Amino acid sequence: MKYMMLIYNCDRPEPGDPGFTEALDRINAFADECRRRGVLVAGDPLQPESTATTVRVREGRTLITDGPFAETHEHLGGYYIFDCDTLDEVLELAAICPFAELGGLEVRPLASVPGLDHTPSAAFVRE
Repeated sequence: MKYMMLIYNCDRPEPGDPGFTEALDRINAFADECRRRGVLVAGDPLQPESTATTVRVREGRTLITDGPFAETHEHLGGYYIFDCDTLDEVLELAAICPFAELGGLEVRPLASVPGLDHTPSAAFVRE
């Protein structure tokens, strides 16, 4: 089953900041472990919430707003998608993820919806 792990409230160091190299080494070691186990599907950090744009359609009108959808004290900083056999397996990975020490990790199974077609664009299909 596929699971998404959402990373919240992790103020990660940026390139050039003290601690960046150490943080990068730790997260790359985590990704290496996930690849070794054969469960890593995808994972990416997100740009800061100040770069977000929210789109809503109301009564046929598209409303575009700079910034995140809701005011909140928590911010989504990135994600991983894993393909694990059990919830226990993905929770074990969450517990060894360096981001768990900095913020919070939310783990959710991806839903399977009959008839839903989310086939990737041809440019993203690996042969």
